[in-house]
Amino acid sequence: MKMYKLFVMSVLLMVVSCTIDKTNYEDELNTAVPEYYEFKEAAVVTKDEFKISIEALNGTFYQGYNEIRLKIINAQTNENISVSNVTFLPVITHPDGNRTSCPNRYNLEYKSAGHYYSGYSVFTDISNASANWKIEVNFTVNQKTYSVNKDISVREQINRNLNMTSFTGNDGEKYIIALISPQKPKVAENQLVAGIYKYNLPNGTGDSLPFSYAEVVGYTLQLDPRMPEPSMGNHSSPNNKDLIQGNNGLYYGVVNYTMTGNWTLNFILLNKNGKIIKGTKVSTDFTPGVQGAKSELFIDTLF
Repeated sequence: MKMYKLFVMSVLLMVVSCTIDKTNYEDELNTAVPEYYEFKEAAVVTKDEFKISIEALNGTFYQGYNEIRLKIINAQTNENISVSNVTFLPVITHPDGNRTSCPNRYNLEYKSAGHYYSGYSVFTDISNASANWKIEVNFTVNQKTYSVNKDISVREQINRNLNMTSFTGNDGEKYIIALISPQKPKVAENQLVAGIYKYNLPNGTGDSLPFSYAEVVGYTLQLDPRMPEPSMGNHSSPNNKDLIQGNNGLYYGVVNYTMTGNWTLNFILLNKNGKIIKGTKVSTDFTPGVQGAKSELFIDTLF
């Protein structure tokens, strides 16, 4: 009889524990996951007869990876203008006056189909009283160079599928990994896209801000996705693929989400020689009732 009572009490404790975990988990899922696919004007500035319009998804700059589209037109006629050497530099000024940049494409690429200049910026901080972002743009028309700048606002990224992380690797270098896609995953195998960047120490010659970060070349980002909730037992999923670099510099892999909820993307970053830069293997043990262990390099997601 005593053993029976102990058994019943154990079952009740497990039910209560799982119910608490499940309730919190469902509360988090009530947060809508936004999807933005339309580019809108996020900032505009006029210089002489030129209008420079900077577009981003949803017309907003978010902390993390942002695709940038820049258009330069005649401010009076709204006609496209033939320009060259278009550069784009985001700069953040700190309370001590120190100016730093972030991973970005400095020399923009012209896309003739849309009549815009293409780039990206990985904003590392949100705008606040102690962090002021400014965009600096240079371009050339008829062999004359023009420079403009514009204060902008960078907002918090509420879509956890677009989270980012920064860390110092075992090689002593500073890195950033930023998730780019999918914005809203499906219960299926999803293409996972990320940018990986390394900080370049100033060399003491010239303006180092435009080149303060570089795209990491030839690395591998090993992937082990898991559901860390105690009620989920930190289980993983099959058919995931590590991220390798594509021709455009971004890293592509596959993450298989077998159900909606909280997921942790556990990573191990390897350099081109196969040496571990950061990350640790996660135990394959199923651990119901226990918060799942994570790699020392990870990004949490939710959908």
